[in-house]
Parts: sequence; structure tokens; C-alpha cells
Amino acid sequence: VLAIASLGVRYIHPIVLRIANRFIYLLFPLSLGLGKAFIGIQKDELRQAMIDLINHLVVMNLYKVPPERILLLTPHCLQENTCIHKVTHDVYNCKQCGRCQVGGLLKIAKEYGCQFIVVTGGTLARMKVKEAKPKAIIAIACERDLASGMADVFPIPVIGVLNERPNGPCCNTTVDINKVRDAVELLIDKDNYERNR
Repeated sequence: VLAIASLGVRYIHPIVLRIANRFIYLLFPLSLGLGKAFIGIQKDELRQAMIDLINHLVVMNLYKVPPERILLLTPHCLQENTCIHKVTHDVYNCKQCGRCQVGGLLKIAKEYGCQFIVVTGGTLARMKVKEAKPKAIIAIACERDLASGMADVFPIPVIGVLNERPNGPCCNTTVDINKVRDAVELLIDKDNYERNR
């Protein structure tokens, strides 16, 4: 599948893509071990490669999803850690003051009509995904959490967007809002979106 994709083929049957996805997830633990033992590649570099591969396969499959069935899933570390308006129970507590990027993500969710959830960890994320029943997910996290989370929710298609950590892990992280918007626009069923505007 990767060889075919590298030749510029725009369509591969969804069943083949699903099989390719499953093999990526199954072989990933082995890849981590081999990469570290024999090549000296860091785990996060391998996780990044896996996330890029899965993103590519999702885009190739050209999923088109009603906006209300798209879930924006983000970690609570994107919120400014001194903010008193906690958004993990309700994202609409956000005052969109601009001190962090939760407000920008909430704006995207409102604009397109997507679901938006902020979670404190992997267990809560899995529970919220089950409750939301999305047809596609745009997940923001670090390499480790993205790689494990994408595997946990398979076969739901996920586009992973890496966060940026200028203050170290799990504290006042940031994300490229434009990448999130681009991911929404890749997944969204534009005909359905325009009809309901």
C-alpha cells in the first residue's frame, strides 16, 4: 500500500486501507523494539512516523463525515494552567480570552458544528469516544498519547495533530490551529455542511 501511495495513486479500496492500518498498529510495538535496539531511533521519532502513515492512509481513503459526527479530542494541557474556567467537564466554560488555544479550537467546533471534548487522560478519552460515537476523530496530543490512542479507537479513522511543548510536557502546550482546521475540512462532508448552514 505504501509503495502504491508513493506512486501517486489517489484511490485504494477501503478494505485494503483498513488491513494496512491494522498491520501498522500490530507491527508498531515490534518496530519500536527493533528501532531502539539496532538503529538507535528514538521512540518518539517512530511514533511520529506511524502517525504520519496513518494520517496519510486516512486522507487517501477520502472519508466524508457529517460535521456533527467529527470529534475534536484534545488534552487539558492545552488550557492555560492558571485559568479558573475549567473545560474538562464542559468546553463551553471557555471564555475565549486568547490566553490559550482552547478558544480557537472551540471557534472551529462552533463554526463547523463538530463535537469538541477536552480530556485529562487516556481512560477518559476512551470513555468520551464511546459516548460521542464519532465517525472520525481529530486528535491533538504528544507522540506517545497519539500513537496509543489511535490504536485504541481503531477502526474509527483518526487524523493525529501533534501538540507543541514550549514549556515541557503536559504544561501549557500549544497546537497549530491551521492544521486542525485543515483536518476538519479534509473530513467534512461539504454538501451536508452547506445544506445545514
